Amino acid sequence: MTPTRRVKRNDTWAHIALCLASIVMVFPFIWQLIMSISTNFEIQAVPVRFFPETPQWHNYVDVFTKLPFLNQLGVSVLITVIRTLGQLILCSLAGYAFARLRFPFKGAILALILAILMVPGQVYLIPQYQIIQDLHLLETPWGVALPGIFSAFGTFLMRQSFMSLPRELEESARLDGASPFQTFWKVMLPLARPGLSAVAITTVLWSWNDLLWPLVVTTRETSMPLSAGIATLAGRTQVDYSVMMAASVMAMAPVLILFLLLQKRVVEGLAFSGMKG
Repeated sequence: MTPTRRVKRNDTWAHIALCLASIVMVFPFIWQLIMSISTNFEIQAVPVRFFPETPQWHNYVDVFTKLPFLNQLGVSVLITVIRTLGQLILCSLAGYAFARLRFPFKGAILALILAILMVPGQVYLIPQYQIIQDLHLLETPWGVALPGIFSAFGTFLMRQSFMSLPRELEESARLDGASPFQTFWKVMLPLARPGLSAVAITTVLWSWNDLLWPLVVTTRETSMPLSAGIATLAGRTQVDYSVMMAASVMAMAPVLILFLLLQKRVVEGLAFSGMKG
């Protein structure tokens, strides 16, 4: 077999594997869409009914009667904005400090921050709760958002972004009389936009879908973001699966559209950040 034919054969098997993987990934979302326009009886029917006899579009209207949907949507937006802005500011500052500045124990501090990535979030759930309780931030968007305004992953990503930029730019700015902060703000930060985009988009996706922490610090439905509010539907005496699926589709739509529009920037940001170790 010639090398060209071998490559084509490998490409064929790769495409088949990718198609199968795509079906596995997309099927739950398609099934969710189908259930959102089905009745509870059709969802729980045995054998399984893949398509409803009559689409129940009123399930989407019932979402607003079964949940304070608009209120929880506003809470989700506020929490996502706070976390995203916090990570863009703090992670970019920390990333630049670790990439360019010299200070004692820099390597040890960076290693300690990166070690957080290997620790499950459940480990520090109780200490976080006690801190938020002492700050009297339970049942508030700030109580949900505050632990997420900084991340080890965002810091590492921004550090890699700044390290991929040439040092000559900073030296030129220093010769022109710029301070370290002016160099960071006016020279380096604009050039690290791909990394900023990746941090912002990944933070939005993670914050919007965060479930465990909001359930811990909020108990009132009006204080919950959408992710936690939809989860409370499953704990009711009579579970309306069709309305739950409709609410899930509505909650998923904003971030799904955002990711589809900006997925190229995420890939570019991750690739840009990995140019230099």
